[in-house]
Amino acid sequence: MAHLKEHGASGAAQDAPCASGRRRWLSGAAGLLGGLAATAALPAVAQSGTASPAMPIFDAHLHYSHDAWERLPPKDAVALMRRAGLRRAMVSSSSDDGTQKLHAEAPDMVLPVLRPYRTRGEIGTWLRDQTVIAHLEARLARHRYVAIGEYHVSGEDADLPVVRRVVQMARERKLALHSHSDADAVERQFKQDPGARILWAHSGFDTPSNVRAMLRRHRNLWCDLAFRSDHAIVDGQRGQVEPGWREAFLEFPDRFMVGTDTFTPERWFYVVEHAQWSRMWLADLPREVAEAIAWRNGDRLFSQAWAAGLR
Repeated sequence: MAHLKEHGASGAAQDAPCASGRRRWLSGAAGLLGGLAATAALPAVAQSGTASPAMPIFDAHLHYSHDAWERLPPKDAVALMRRAGLRRAMVSSSSDDGTQKLHAEAPDMVLPVLRPYRTRGEIGTWLRDQTVIAHLEARLARHRYVAIGEYHVSGEDADLPVVRRVVQMARERKLALHSHSDADAVERQFKQDPGARILWAHSGFDTPSNVRAMLRRHRNLWCDLAFRSDHAIVDGQRGQVEPGWREAFLEFPDRFMVGTDTFTPERWFYVVEHAQWSRMWLADLPREVAEAIAWRNGDRLFSQAWAAGLR
């Protein structure tokens, strides 16, 4: 299925549907490092003509894979995250070495998430690769994490032995699962472990009505909004939430999080812009709902658990 591929693998066709109305790349940058100057300042968010401090953002969906760290050093990546006003960020990478590099640079900000992939090429093969289990167990023995993921699985493939073992490992270690899946695969993972905590990547690229139905069925399901823009329209400095999504956010204010999804190195330039765009549409929601989606939900679910483990 197309939505289970890494976004970059399918080119512009994948990119267009979710990028409409808010994808404004930093033009003129000669390369990744050259773009840093273009994001030198993070302006305060204007409200009623008065500048106020920008709302913190918990970014629930970042990757720092090998092709990113080769071109954007950890120090520069962290500089972009701080410029964006990120309070915390969940980071997974292909390979996990990228996550560890970024966490070493900013342990106060980066929450490590363990991806099954050692290289990008394993997105479609990890499900049937028994060596993935040994890889995950070795990393879990060596480092701390808040979740396993982001991994791609669809439909009945969620019942394959490797995926079942991943769900089991998360249960054993009290970790969340960051699952890039359709609703069927999410249901199958909950059937394996009714107590699982699942962060549904991209809200399954599903409709708000279907997402609400899933949230009603599963109290331990959360959704990130990474790499989609159908939930809001931003015109200039004003944002408006799409009515169907507004209903979802108001019914489940404690179950959504924002995310950028830096699935290619160039997407790192979008971290600052995405945070600003998110603040604009969040301003169209009641303040307490906006804060919950912006950072409080992620903070409650992941940051506090991480901090407790350090005591």
